[in-house]
Amino acid sequence: MTCSTSPRTPAESGDGRIPVSLGLPAVPAPGASGPDASSAGAVPPPAPGDDPRLVDRFGRVATDLRISLIDKCNLRCTYCMPADGLAWLPAERLLTGEEIRRLVRIAVDTHGVRELRLTGGEPLVRKDLVEIIAGIRADHPDLPISMTTNGVGLAAKAGALAAAGLSRINVSLDTIHAESFAKLTRRNFFHKVLEGIEAADAAGLRPIKINAVLLRGVNDTEAADLLAWSLQRGFELRFIEQMPLDADHGWTRTNMVTAEDTRTLLRTHYDLSVSPDARDGAPAERYVVRALPADGADPAGTPGEVLGTVGIIASVTEPFCADCRRTRITAEGRVMSCLFSREETDLTALLRSGASDAQIADRWRAAMWAKPRAHGMDHTGLGDQDFVQPDRSMSAIGG
Repeated sequence: MTCSTSPRTPAESGDGRIPVSLGLPAVPAPGASGPDASSAGAVPPPAPGDDPRLVDRFGRVATDLRISLIDKCNLRCTYCMPADGLAWLPAERLLTGEEIRRLVRIAVDTHGVRELRLTGGEPLVRKDLVEIIAGIRADHPDLPISMTTNGVGLAAKAGALAAAGLSRINVSLDTIHAESFAKLTRRNFFHKVLEGIEAADAAGLRPIKINAVLLRGVNDTEAADLLAWSLQRGFELRFIEQMPLDADHGWTRTNMVTAEDTRTLLRTHYDLSVSPDARDGAPAERYVVRALPADGADPAGTPGEVLGTVGIIASVTEPFCADCRRTRITAEGRVMSCLFSREETDLTALLRSGASDAQIADRWRAAMWAKPRAHGMDHTGLGDQDFVQPDRSMSAIGG
């Protein structure tokens, strides 16, 4: 489910970055000419011929922008935040609609971003959501604009979102059983989510993707039920490994449901084979789902019949960091180059100080240049001894 926390952040440095040690050598930003190039609030000027795209030291190029619109959420998912919630950001610290629109323009026109995802917290909680989408669509008629939501409140807004220019939607739904839903989210809103999904489908916000996190002993045995429900409706289900980005910092690798566990659970009901389609930087490994042979357990259709696809996002056990193409901006305007980075770069101060688009673009580019190799470190290894969980939860960063 999508939900959010108010981040615990240390004091910022003069150049807009929150300094922390990543265990990596210092790397100059693109265009930096010396040790003082980013001091005293200066924005490093681009060197002649510099690539304007969001390139990092390892050759990856960020073309997928994800902006969190708000940190508030109307659910209290157990893997995301405490039961009593957290203090929300004051309204004046959130990016305004015009600031969001400006950042998208810079991302598309200067950095070559080709896809936008609006996230939260819960984006539907934001009162000017429709206006934000309409403004972005007016600026970029052909830009794919998607949104991740928990679906609560979607039924009332799906039509307006589609009319404003939203392309498609991702809905976080971990189970199709009301009792499990209440246990996971600490709210009895299951029916509202189903109504929201139906409204989104009717409004043409397709393809609809369903995002699910499996928790051992809670909803892991329901994986096949959720897949059957999604296939019957033409939705693409994506199982996401639980990551160490929970507000309670209670995640352990030994307790998580892995990608291999998920495949095993699904293969008791379906035949899975890796999709021949190119992954092309997508976080999900996609599988073609077929009905089992007649002598298999619980056949779901004609033996061998293709029923659809399912995706598995295995950030922990089968990381895809080498082909990561995402750049994230938090609800208060900070660049997160990596979900697990412990360094953030503030763009809001520039937005509100009269800085030019070029200055903002340079700082953004410098932030992405310093992106860590993987998992906030110089190697993959969530759960390793040298891994330090970020202060922010996934919800506070924005998925």
